[in-house]
Amino acid sequence: MKQTGQCLCGSIKYDITGSPNLVAVCHCRDCQRSAGAPLVAWAMFPESSVKVIAGVPKTINSSGAAMRSFCPECGTGLFYRNADVLPGLIDVQTATLDNPNSLPPGVQVQTAERQTWVPHLGTLKAHDRFPSGDEE
Repeated sequence: MKQTGQCLCGSIKYDITGSPNLVAVCHCRDCQRSAGAPLVAWAMFPESSVKVIAGVPKTINSSGAAMRSFCPECGTGLFYRNADVLPGLIDVQTATLDNPNSLPPGVQVQTAERQTWVPHLGTLKAHDRFPSGDEE
């Protein structure tokens, strides 16, 4: 299986070969703060499977051995590495894939830090697009 992806502005592009070891939704506070979102979907691959083909991501140490890579132009989060916990592996944010639906999550992790309202999202009224002012 081959996958392609990029950041929001297109400065960073990448290719992935092979199948993921795991696809998960993470609820940890580190992911929440990094993404500015209540959760992040990740696909884990051997590091050799992911090749950046355009641009140079910026990488920061977000906590301990956790290294997060993102586009220095638009800020899109792209990759996560932790050599202590996940040696030789890289997590790719699945929302940055050109076809994010191709890798649906199979598990949720770090649910101890999940926002209390997240499990109830399926019960909320849903709109296909942003509602007009006269809709709820």
